This record gives sequence, structure tokens and C-alpha cells, in this order.
Amino acid sequence: MVFDRGRVSLAVDCAVFGFAGEGLRVLAVRRGVPPFAGSWALPGGFVEAGETLLAAAGRELAEETGVAAARLIEVGCFDALDRDPRGRVVSVAFAGLVRREHLTLRATADAGEARWWDLSDRPALAFDHEAIVTAALEHVRAAMWERPLALELLGERFTLAEARAVYEAVAGAPFDVRNFRKRLLATGLVRPLDARETGVAHRAARYYARSRNAASGGRAG
Repeated sequence: MVFDRGRVSLAVDCAVFGFAGEGLRVLAVRRGVPPFAGSWALPGGFVEAGETLLAAAGRELAEETGVAAARLIEVGCFDALDRDPRGRVVSVAFAGLVRREHLTLRATADAGEARWWDLSDRPALAFDHEAIVTAALEHVRAAMWERPLALELLGERFTLAEARAVYEAVAGAPFDVRNFRKRLLATGLVRPLDARETGVAHRAARYYARSRNAASGGRAG
């Protein structure tokens, strides 16, 4: 793309989180072209004519990582004058939440490599993407007791122990088992299922699912 420094370009960036049982993960791609060639960055790119921000975020995410089933929620606008060395680029950031059955990545031609990183052990990210990760995580944390955002990281059904593990990963802090159960059930975000774990040595736990009337505040890209 040829840049005209007299105009402003619009982009989207996606801070996508996943959970596989032990800690929160963030999705990053290794850039194959300048600027920051060889560095890790969030999936993203420029918005095309006739395309909504949400559609652009979903397209870029799928093109660069193969992930096409993320729940995308708009987080905010990043417009520092020097955020992109190519020129004036304003980015609208999205938080992405991927259920555990959709964590598999697919190599694409748009990025040199895509990888899930432990949130606490991720490499330095290009542009202002560190700030975007922080803002996206804070957005999910702020809403996790009002909307089922954190629960989007689980499968269709889950135990309360699995839900607590996700909430602890998002919050970055542990929860008391009894208090967590009481608080989560009081939100109305989950509903019990008529099914329990099988083939376990301990007492089989009941499965739960997201409530049908619980709004997530976003939709799949």
C-alpha cells in the first residue's frame, strides 16, 4: 500500500485470548513485511472500502491465523500520532475470545507465523500492541460478572471448577471456591444441565452452560 502522509488510514487490531486449562493465552503473528518485519504483533490490518470495523477484524483474524470463530468485542480507538512509522494510522481495537475447541491455528500467507503465547510470557509486541492487550484484558475483566465474556473461553458445557479456572486466569487472582460458586450463580450467566462428568475418580461434577438470555456484548467475526 502506498501511503499519503496527508491522509489518515483506518485499521483494526485484535487482542485475541484463549484458555486451554492453564492460564490465559494471547494470539500473536510474526510480521513478514516492514515495518517491524520479524517481530511479533497482534493480528490486524487495514479496513477495506465497504467493510464494517467488525467485518474487517474478523477477516484479518481469519486471514492471518485461520481463526474464524472468535467472539469479537470493540475495545476502543488507538490514535497516537506516532503509532505507525508508515504514516497516520488510527486503529480500532477488538478483544477476541476463542472457545477451547477452536484454538487450532492454520498457517496462512498473510503472516509468517501465528502462535498462542502464555499471557505472562509473551514476547514484546510491535506498534502499540502491548497497550491494546492491556486495554482488551481490562475490558473483559470489567464486564465478566455482568456479561458472559470470560465464559466464551470455555466450550459449550463446563463445570463450575472450569469456570472458576477461567475467571481466575482473566482476573489474575484466585477465588474462594464457595464464594465463586455463589457469585457466579447469582449473576444468571450460567444454567445447570442435566448431565455430569463421567469416568472420574472424584464425585462427578454437574455441567453448566451459558444462559440463553445472557448477552455477550459482541458477536462472532
